[in-house]
Amino acid sequence: MSVTGEIIAFWLAAATSLVAAAAGLAMLKRLRTRPATQNAPVSASTDSERRVKDAVLEHILDPIVLVDHQAYVLKANKAARALLPALQDGMPLSFALRSPDILEALDEVLRTTMPIETNFSQRVPVERRSSVQIAVIEAGGRDHAQNSSVLLFFRDLTPAWRAERMRADFVVNASHELRTPLASISGFIETLQGPARDDPVARERFLAIMRDQTMRMTRLIDDLLSLARVEMRAHLPITTDVDLRAVTAQVVHELTPLAQERSVEITLTAPEEELRVTGDRDELQRVVENIIENALKYGESGHRVEVEIRPRDGVEGRTRMLELSVRDYGPGIAPEHLPRLTERFYRVDPTSSRQQGGTGLGLAIVKHIVNRHRGRLAIESETGKGTTVRIALPAVEP
Repeated sequence: MSVTGEIIAFWLAAATSLVAAAAGLAMLKRLRTRPATQNAPVSASTDSERRVKDAVLEHILDPIVLVDHQAYVLKANKAARALLPALQDGMPLSFALRSPDILEALDEVLRTTMPIETNFSQRVPVERRSSVQIAVIEAGGRDHAQNSSVLLFFRDLTPAWRAERMRADFVVNASHELRTPLASISGFIETLQGPARDDPVARERFLAIMRDQTMRMTRLIDDLLSLARVEMRAHLPITTDVDLRAVTAQVVHELTPLAQERSVEITLTAPEEELRVTGDRDELQRVVENIIENALKYGESGHRVEVEIRPRDGVEGRTRMLELSVRDYGPGIAPEHLPRLTERFYRVDPTSSRQQGGTGLGLAIVKHIVNRHRGRLAIESETGKGTTVRIALPAVEP
């Protein structure tokens, strides 16, 4: 999904959630303010209302916490307990929620009875952002202050925040990647028009550099367009079958000259029969090209790249898969880099990547194509022992 699509989907989900929360809030308020029926026992009425209130809270997907006038937890729904595992009924909210902003806002709401909206962020186990709406649910009655409760409604802003950060990072990185070669070309043009106008040796050297920088920009633009095409077609079903073995063999044959140039031996191991998957031939060819070319470029010090295709039987009714693995014996990748390898423009070694002609978009394209094909991508590496990239795709039964 594109960045714009992610933002639209988030706000649609948020709107649905807010409607549900508003309905739940209204129900809770009615339950707390409605007088007991004269003909029914008080205990039975109270028990029934408690069950309805619990059901309302549990069916709201966003985290909701209900506290009393002393900020002790009265009730928390399933989503709130997942967000704040230390929450316990009857315990102070501050024991489970160590956020000065929220606790100060809660004190203000208890003092003034005016609703407040504040922010909440978490950094572990993953970074998340939420907005928190804090409002009093008035119970009425003789002891108004002590019968009132305060509701904290958490709205998850993480998808929109991530989409915005992705968009900003993308613009910054794309601008930087284009600005560098453009500045280089501009500088050489000025030199050729001035001091090197009549120097044939300098002219040839500068023109060669300008050609390399132009090719670098061309590769970047091609990858940007490829990524955009894959994102736009992500929702379209794939109706054609492809022989994964034939596609891989063709790519290996085309990349053999590059392997020989780098003194790398490239081998392909696969069954002789057709290995068919439901897929777009051009997109799958791009996937195979990217991962094998990466192995040749960044693992050439190992002098060997092994490409293998093997069937994986389905387990417990699952679809049979075909696994394509590409292994190099190069320097490997440190563990802290592995989770981010498929991010756009992320590079383990930016200098080496640019020298190899990389754009930082190859594995991002691979990830999007594999997702569109309902497959799985895994990258395994150990420093000093090389890297293995595995792609599993649903097989087409003969």
